[in-house]
Amino acid sequence: MTTTAPAPTGQAAHTATTAAYRLIPGTTLDDQVLTTRFGELRLKGLTPGVLAALGALTEGDLTEASTSALVVAGDGETGLLRWQMLRSRLDAMGLFEHAVYAEAEAGAETPHGPLLARLAPVGRGSTALKPAPSGPARLTRHALIRPGADGLVLQASGSPLSVQLTAPAAAFLVRLGAWTDEVPAPVLRLLATAGALAAGGPEHDVEAVSRGSVQWNPVDLAFHLRTRVPASAPGYGGTYRYADRFEPLPVAVPPGEGARVPLPVPDLEARAAQEPPLARVLEERTSVREHDDDNPLTLAQLAELLYRTVRIRSIFAGSDGQELADRPVPAGGSLHELDVYPLVSHVEGLEPGLYRYASDRHELELVAPAGPLTAPLVKEIRDASMMSADPQAALLVAARFGRVMWKYETVAYPLILKHVGVLYQSFYLVGTAMGLAVCGLGGGDTTAFAAATGHDPLAEGTVGEFVVGSRPQSPTV
Repeated sequence: MTTTAPAPTGQAAHTATTAAYRLIPGTTLDDQVLTTRFGELRLKGLTPGVLAALGALTEGDLTEASTSALVVAGDGETGLLRWQMLRSRLDAMGLFEHAVYAEAEAGAETPHGPLLARLAPVGRGSTALKPAPSGPARLTRHALIRPGADGLVLQASGSPLSVQLTAPAAAFLVRLGAWTDEVPAPVLRLLATAGALAAGGPEHDVEAVSRGSVQWNPVDLAFHLRTRVPASAPGYGGTYRYADRFEPLPVAVPPGEGARVPLPVPDLEARAAQEPPLARVLEERTSVREHDDDNPLTLAQLAELLYRTVRIRSIFAGSDGQELADRPVPAGGSLHELDVYPLVSHVEGLEPGLYRYASDRHELELVAPAGPLTAPLVKEIRDASMMSADPQAALLVAARFGRVMWKYETVAYPLILKHVGVLYQSFYLVGTAMGLAVCGLGGGDTTAFAAATGHDPLAEGTVGEFVVGSRPQSPTV
């Protein structure tokens, strides 16, 4: 089917196009069973014409006229209604891809020109086409664009559908950066179906006035909806999508080359008898941004805080072959991807520098002595905590991302952030019970951590920072 967008202005709006569609790649038809990446669909009473159309649509794009011709050849004109009902059902199930091609040039051997755009399901959702906007349109402010195999891929936050635009259609994206009516209607239909368009024009721009739209940064909204709307992602939960490419990471990091500092083990029974009850600790918990440098944090206190929160109590094998751990704090899947790097400026009994806490051995391992590599980290912590002097110590919380991403898809990073929150609360409660000054920070810069450790920030990077020191008699909160 060849169409011409009816927009009144702009040469691009009058681009002649051909619309086509196909079953999603990888679909097979065998004995009236349609097998897709979403599972099997058993169809009953398929007629020869419908079978012919479905078989052809597993092989590539067809126009509506072509599929109708196949149905009519096998079933006669009366078979078209049955076919349209089945097609609508498959479209509602998200089993079709829709494409727009440029019209073939005169004398061309192919039935159409180059591909302009393709609507494809990313997750689970209907692919039934919606009408193109009748007036000016632009891209939604919540659309994100990434490279694809054959061009650019556009997906609106929370949508289960994406639109691939090839090089010949790149100009459409530029035009849709502002309100326009100079994009072919068939292309607009694909974008509208994917939820990637705003309509109404500048005088009726809902996205510009709706609080729910304005208050969200597009990247933040994409992260939120991708992880909270399972249908918008190709996989969700424990899918083990990289298990055939990578071995799982060990639960504990092997010893490095840095100097090792054995840590004292606290007497937990004595502590339990001395400390206030949990109800009082919760009520007394507060963020303290002042340290008593005349009586600084001691190595024994730092060791106790780490021992009571992040030490590994045991290591065991999971049913999937991944090493798992038990710690005082909980973690999804018992993965425990978080490691703590104490950044020490003034701790009695310990030289300043950046250390890694070996949670399986209860010892510190020197990563970098105090100097040019640690100075940016100290300054960052001091500025973020709004302290007038360097904090006595900061616990840099780093995630070995592969521990979680080897198993989980879509929910991996939000799960890591949940673990950070659990660890923060544990630091707060134990630190308060110990009489320490504790303060969690809301942000940090993983680039300085990568420079100090030499780690690939995409393999292991900081995801939290927590300040700890000795508590003054009358602290400023």
